[in-house]
Amino acid sequence: MKLSGTALVTGASAGLGVHFARALAAGGHDLILTARRGDRLEALAADLRARHGIAATAIAADLAEAGAVDMLMAGIDRRGLAVDILINNAGFGASGAFAEQDRAMLARMVDCNCRALVELCHAVLPGMIRMRAGAILNLASTAAFQPGPWMSAYYASKAFVLHFSEGLHEEVKQHGVHVSALCPGPTRTDFAAVAGMGDSAPFKHFAADPRAVARDGLKALAANEAVRISGLRNRIMAASARLAPRFAVRRLVASLQRTRLP
Repeated sequence: MKLSGTALVTGASAGLGVHFARALAAGGHDLILTARRGDRLEALAADLRARHGIAATAIAADLAEAGAVDMLMAGIDRRGLAVDILINNAGFGASGAFAEQDRAMLARMVDCNCRALVELCHAVLPGMIRMRAGAILNLASTAAFQPGPWMSAYYASKAFVLHFSEGLHEEVKQHGVHVSALCPGPTRTDFAAVAGMGDSAPFKHFAADPRAVARDGLKALAANEAVRISGLRNRIMAASARLAPRFAVRRLVASLQRTRLP
């Protein structure tokens, strides 16, 4: 299926969100861009309108806040817009010992990575099902395939996204709606710096080009692949994690994560 219609991209002010927006605009899609930083959104929207002649609407929202999804959807409705493609990209991570992390930050992470993603899917799916068309791409991660000591909440949030997306894929495929989970590994965005992992070896030496990751995700969505692991190295890693004993995977990830901590 060729993707068509207006795309809502969350977390569009930085990182992979910018690259999804650029790729979709280059393909002729009108855009709704949302993130916390309205100034960056407006600048990106103006650039994409000028470059590609598409309509691009910026709506600032902090999806970790309660009620933010309802306010975002109300803003979309007021502008007479509809969502044909949803790119659930917003999310963040943080490294460190769980017991020492800030509880409010952990709650915001779960709200942004999981709750808001579920709420957005629930908001747009009824219309997609009625139209027997539409597409949802949820950003999971290779972190979804194993536990992650010293990033326990983040790894668990991405496992949730993966399993939720796979279940939803099966539920709605009969209605002509595509749902895919994209699982990138380390990628050259500002995620690592925000998560406190900017100096870690995987991000320094093995991080993928974000443009390639975004293209992978959109190809998977068009083909209605339930799961796309971006990059051969990451596919091998994910397969190895499934085959190895869980205690061995836990201990390996724990040792790797310790070396990444400040």
